[in-house]
Amino acid sequence: MYLLGYDIGSSSVKASLVEAETGNSIASAFNPKHEAPILALKPGWAEQEPEDWWSFLKASTREILSESRVDPKDIGAIGISYQMHGLVVVGKNLRPLRPSIIWCDSRAVPYGQKAFKQLGEKRSLEHLLNSPGNFTAAKLAWVKENEPEIYSEIYKFMLPGDYIALKLTGEICTTMGGLSEGIFWDFKENRVSDDLIRVMELDKSMFPEVRPTFSDQGRVSPAAAEELGLAPGIPVAYRAGDQPNNALSLNVFNPGEIAATAGTSGVVYGVNSEMNYDTRSRVNIFAHVNHTAENPRLGVLLCINGTGILNSWQRHQMLQDSLDYPEMNALAAEAPIGSEGLSVLPFGNGAERELENREIGAAFLGLDFNRHKLAHLLRASQEGIVFSFRYGMDIMRQMGMQVSKIHAGYANMFMSPIFRQTLAGVSGATIELLDTDGAAGAAKGAGMGIGYYKNNDEAFGTLKLRETIESVQADRERYEEAYRLWLSRLEAIAGTVPI
Repeated sequence: MYLLGYDIGSSSVKASLVEAETGNSIASAFNPKHEAPILALKPGWAEQEPEDWWSFLKASTREILSESRVDPKDIGAIGISYQMHGLVVVGKNLRPLRPSIIWCDSRAVPYGQKAFKQLGEKRSLEHLLNSPGNFTAAKLAWVKENEPEIYSEIYKFMLPGDYIALKLTGEICTTMGGLSEGIFWDFKENRVSDDLIRVMELDKSMFPEVRPTFSDQGRVSPAAAEELGLAPGIPVAYRAGDQPNNALSLNVFNPGEIAATAGTSGVVYGVNSEMNYDTRSRVNIFAHVNHTAENPRLGVLLCINGTGILNSWQRHQMLQDSLDYPEMNALAAEAPIGSEGLSVLPFGNGAERELENREIGAAFLGLDFNRHKLAHLLRASQEGIVFSFRYGMDIMRQMGMQVSKIHAGYANMFMSPIFRQTLAGVSGATIELLDTDGAAGAAKGAGMGIGYYKNNDEAFGTLKLRETIESVQADRERYEEAYRLWLSRLEAIAGTVPI
């Protein structure tokens, strides 16, 4: 039997086909081959067409079926991972009424802040574990006020993964984890927050049906099967946001375990069993894939919007595609730790949660025309991304989280030796690089959803360790000095109070 996983990202849609018995990925593909377009009609806006995700998914599915030559009838289940916090709204004909407002769109910040005050900050944090911020609920409130003609036509709202599941099955549903990612979930009451619906004046009929994360969430319809080349009736048996799913992919299920990613955005995600929160709401707390009211498993998520997108911007805009990423990494290695006093603030991709929803933009600071070269710019950029990770990890440590070992997949920025070494050096944590990805993890999640795997250890026991990166004690002082300079410059520009 085979398991099919999809990862609906903002850069591409990836598909992986996993042999259930061995846990090996036998075929994978992603589309488009260059970064998917993001529409930015105004500063701070970011939208994508949901139908584009479906087109990319179809192309990736065709590729893996062609590569593997697997009989579609031998695929036992489908799992979905998706970019978190996005908003898709459909009418009664189940077609999108507007482009999706995706995760890095910051237009809804004032709506989240208003709701935070109306709810009362203490009550909001105690019940929602977050401020409504810039998440799905706030984006829906923005549509209500600014596009009333569209709002009046909404039949259901959903997250990006819910929309893909709709396209696959014809059924509209979501998960409790998905609703917690949108800041709709009341953890104290264990249900959708009536308080939030009241202060945002939302229509409760727009909410999708809630189903368990690991469960039968619908079957592939004949129409979808024909479009994709799959067999009808395959169950969609697992669904989670990309960061909870990345943690699942790395077998991070229990308190104290940490997962990290560094794609378009960067994330450190730790599992906690306590219902605590950051009083300044600089990190987020969501339901992890195995959370229940009786046995809490909460994902504490630190997100930095400007991560791989900074690397991509430099390659395409500054370097005009004259170097590929390995060549950029090699050139960056020519500069010393600390980049001789050059600092980069990587915050050029929307409002940053760890900066209390400030949108300060990216900046190069301390640039000396007589001393700094391209190598310094490239290294300082990677160091700046890592230093923003460290800033957030210190917030997590204040909440009682331990950050001594980080699990990561060998992908995106974690393919850069400088990025890995800097993160280990400035955090003091050991990094374990594993051969997996979000789509393969979603496939195994589907295997758990149909009961093929009894538990997560059985599903992920075949993970292969690629490399272990230890913090080098001799370099710690230089990393710390560079970080302190970076932090002082951040404080001067953003007006933030250090940890």
